[in-house]
Amino acid sequence: MGDGWTMRKMWVGAGVAVALGMGFVMLLVVGVYLVAGSGAGGAGGGAKRLAKGSVPAAYQPIVQKWGNLCPAINPALLAAQLYQESGFNPRARSAAAAQGIAQFIPGTWATHGIDGDGDGDRDVWDPADAIPSAASYDCSLASYVKDVPGDPTENMLASYNAGAYAVIKYQGVPPYKETQNYVRVITTLEKSFAAPTGRVDPSEQAAGAIAYAQKKLGTPYLWGGTGTAEQGGRFDCSGLTRAAYESVGIELPRVANDQYNAGPHPGREELLPGDLVFFSDDLTNSRAIRHVGIYVGGGYMIDAPRTGAVIRFDPIDTPDYFGATRVTEDGAKALPTTV
Repeated sequence: MGDGWTMRKMWVGAGVAVALGMGFVMLLVVGVYLVAGSGAGGAGGGAKRLAKGSVPAAYQPIVQKWGNLCPAINPALLAAQLYQESGFNPRARSAAAAQGIAQFIPGTWATHGIDGDGDGDRDVWDPADAIPSAASYDCSLASYVKDVPGDPTENMLASYNAGAYAVIKYQGVPPYKETQNYVRVITTLEKSFAAPTGRVDPSEQAAGAIAYAQKKLGTPYLWGGTGTAEQGGRFDCSGLTRAAYESVGIELPRVANDQYNAGPHPGREELLPGDLVFFSDDLTNSRAIRHVGIYVGGGYMIDAPRTGAVIRFDPIDTPDYFGATRVTEDGAKALPTTV
């Protein structure tokens, strides 16, 4: 309890100040830096569970089941691959002829596609077949490189990107920039799809993001606004959060539902100033998120709410509260530019 409890009491007290006068955010800025500079260890190990709503509800049971197919994968890792490949879009098609939610090319599908739902066919466009096939393919790759030294999951991911032969040849992740980046991206994204099993450390950049947003209080909302001079410095919700974190050197995606994947997800009782807080009419699907703000403590956020309103403080405890993300620099860097 100690310092963390004292800091939480300060943030709760700050929430009262919101109602009285809102002249409190700079105290939070100092507080975030103090917490970020103290404490130890992030999330612990153990079996991976999917974070709330991180996978669309229609696919969550399939990902949860097939993500445990072999020791080299887990549900959060499988979800990260699907998000990276297609953004969970079962109709996705790439210029390289990759197809479906798992982006199989026809030759790989012909060899590794399975009838995941047991309905008598193998349909690359059906997530009930494609998701199990992705898990099965991962596990096949892991078996090919099981005798290679190093981390079996990283070797499996490297095989997915560069082929099992390259992993065997180099006795581990090969020295290819693209492959090393793929392994790093998926293992980083995995943390965004996994429910935290322990403390999630605060970001040192959070305080600067709050300070940026505070300076924009009173600015009129603009749909599609990103704060450019041509737009009169106005923002929409995700434009504001993106600009706030950009001011401290972290590049977030443009839209709110992708910003949700920029780091791990603290629970409501674990929120710290600087966390992004999200809202949706569908609390089972992060892809349906429609609003985002920056948490400042005491149950309040700074957000750009809607046309006709200004950037302001709003309470977060509403029926459409979806969850939160503790933005990390590595998490933001891992996000695909298009999904």
